[in-house]
Formats: sequence, structure tokens, C-alpha cells
Amino acid sequence: MSMNITKDHTFVHSTFLQTATGKGIAGACVWAAIFITCHQIYQYLRYYTNPAEQRWIVRILFIVPVYAFESWLSLLFFSYDNYYVYFNAVRDCYEAFVIYNFLSLCYEYLGGEGNIMTEIRGKPIKSDWATGSFCLVGQSYNIGFLRFCKQGTLQFCIIKPLMSFIVIILQFSNLYHDGDWSPADGYIYTMIIYNLSISVALYALFLFYFATKDLLRPYDPVLKFFTIKSVIFLSYWQGFLLAILEKMELITPITSDDGVTQTKSGTVSAGYQNFLICIEMFFASIALRYAFPISVYIGQNCQGADGVGRSVTMQSISSSLRETMNPRDIMTDAIHNFHPQYQQYTQYSSNGNKQGHTRNGSYEGVETEPAPPSTAHTAKPKPAQPTLKVTTQNKNGKDTEKTLLLSSEDEFQ
Repeated sequence: MSMNITKDHTFVHSTFLQTATGKGIAGACVWAAIFITCHQIYQYLRYYTNPAEQRWIVRILFIVPVYAFESWLSLLFFSYDNYYVYFNAVRDCYEAFVIYNFLSLCYEYLGGEGNIMTEIRGKPIKSDWATGSFCLVGQSYNIGFLRFCKQGTLQFCIIKPLMSFIVIILQFSNLYHDGDWSPADGYIYTMIIYNLSISVALYALFLFYFATKDLLRPYDPVLKFFTIKSVIFLSYWQGFLLAILEKMELITPITSDDGVTQTKSGTVSAGYQNFLICIEMFFASIALRYAFPISVYIGQNCQGADGVGRSVTMQSISSSLRETMNPRDIMTDAIHNFHPQYQQYTQYSSNGNKQGHTRNGSYEGVETEPAPPSTAHTAKPKPAQPTLKVTTQNKNGKDTEKTLLLSSEDEFQ
């Protein structure tokens, strides 16, 4: 791999991105966004009263510091033509992680897969071109529908990091140049795979939302959906549009201040993309505070003697953070949703998801005690459904048990 531009070549007079004003605006927005979001994360870890929901929210909130800091670093290393590719790899991996966590949070709000099936099983899927459900005309909601929604997001969690790793390898081999649409370059092929994968993930989220929007209404889902999708999907298409503008030569390469060297393909458009993300993350951090208010989890059971809040130590906060960021659950979920042995199983939680916590604020309580799915046919009794018990550990090291129940045959008709 060859670095096309060294730190001896500056671009202060060639682009606004490298001026003191440009760097100052980007830096101010980045650190303001990081401060706002980290304070919100600290509050969630201090009032860690409902880990089953809050761990997903904390993971989602971390997208702002990751996006903001990575984009800011890319701007600082603008003089190095290829560095932003490696920084973007970190961002790509985490954005896939966030999509999975957002869908999992929605599942947790509704009491898990089993409770969702109890509510929607057998209802006809409304055919609508606007929601993309026109191809599902005549079908009804079943376990296969929920399985597709999970698989649609999980495939993105697998493909996105994998493609990031491949891009780094291609970059080292000088076979990848951002914005180079030549068939001999790896950029066009990675973009095709990215577009297909992210389109499937977005489609799966839309289908799940329109299937459960009435159930999710007590949890103010619109702002959550809009904020998360804006950060991930709109920023992706923003970068894609900038790459097209550079290909159309509406964004042109720039020459260093000493006139010796010129930026390579993709560098300028990536610079604008990173600058815009720095600005956007400031507004995203504010939107996330309204989308995920901590007041929901501050109740009487988490107040201390002074009436202000429960007493916590940095050790307990650190422990909660380690538990929250443990990615082991995504591997378990991937096995459950992709392994052929589990394709016809519906997952139930034996403990529910409330854990004795009472919600406050705009979120209303939702009954989450699991109920076995009803069947459409009652004339002939069916044999007991097989079960598979899975044991996991919670943050206290205690075993918790989840039961996977085999879905009835009518769910697949």
C-alpha cells in the first residue's frame, strides 16, 4: 500500500474542510455531541433499573460518539489520502450493530417474540406499495414473518463488518479506491453488495414497524425510528450521493497548497461526508435525548434517602457498561434465527421483561407475561409442543432460562 499524500502537503488554502474555521466548526459540534450523549449514557447506567431494555438503548446511544469521533479523526488526517477508509471501517461495523439493537429493543418493548406472535398471528398483511408489502398480498402474519425481520437485520450485521474487512484488504492491495467506478476496481462491487444488504435491512425494519406500530404506540416509536434511520441510512445515502457527484465531476480533486500533489478519487467527497456527519451528530445527540428520555426509568424504586437518586459507585456503573456492551447475545440470536434446527421455534422469556420496574412518563405499561400461541383449529387437539431450554447468565452471574417453543403448523400456512 502506498500513501499518496504525506503530512508535508497541506490543503489549508485548497478546501474549507482544512481551514481553521472548518476544523473549528466540526470540532465544536463533535465534542458537544459527545458530551451530550455521554451524559445521557451515564444517566442510563446510573439508573440501571431495567437492564433488559436499557442495554439496547445504551448500545444505540453510543452511535453518536462513534460516528462523531471517527468522522472528526478522518478530517484531521485528511492530508493522508487513505486513512479515512480505516476509520470508516469502525463506523461501518458499529452501525450494523445498532440496527440489530434497535430491532431487539422493539422486541423487548413488546415482551419478546412469543408475545408479538400472540398479538399479530393470523392477521392479514395489508398490501401497500408505500410500505413495500405489495408482494405479501394474501398472506398473514406468522413466525416466518418475524424470522425474516430478524434475519434481514442480522444479515446486515454480518455483511457490513465482513465487507469492511474486505475493503481494508483491497486497500492494502491497491485494488480499492473510494469513488472509482471502474470494473477493475473493488469499489463498485462492494457498493453493490452494501446497497443490497442495507436495502434488505431497511425493508425488514419497515415491515416490522408497520406490523407492530399499534402495539408500539405507547413507546413513542416514530421519533425513535426516524432518528435511528436518519443517522444510519440517510448518512449512508448521503455518502453515496457525494460519490456520484464526484464521479460527475461536480466535486473535483484538489491540489495541495504547494501545488505538488492532488487528492485521489473519493478523498474530497469522503471529506465532505465526514464534515457533514460531524455537524449532523450534534443534532442527532439532541434528538436522541428526546427519543430515549431517561425519565422513563427513574421511578420510586430507584430513589435514595435524599429523594434525588439511588447511590451508585463507579464500579457498578462500569459493571453495567461491560454487561451492556457484551456482544454475546447477537451471536446467540444469529444462531436462533439462521440455524435450520430452530427455524420453526418461537422464543419465550420465562421471566418477562419488566423485572419489577414501573415506567414513568409517556411510556405506558405493556403486559408482557408470555402466553402460549392460540391455534386457528380447535376441532382436533394437538400434541404438546416440543421445547428447547437455553440457559444464559445475567449481570449478577445467575442463570436465567429461556424457552423456545415450536410454533404450530398453522403459522406457516
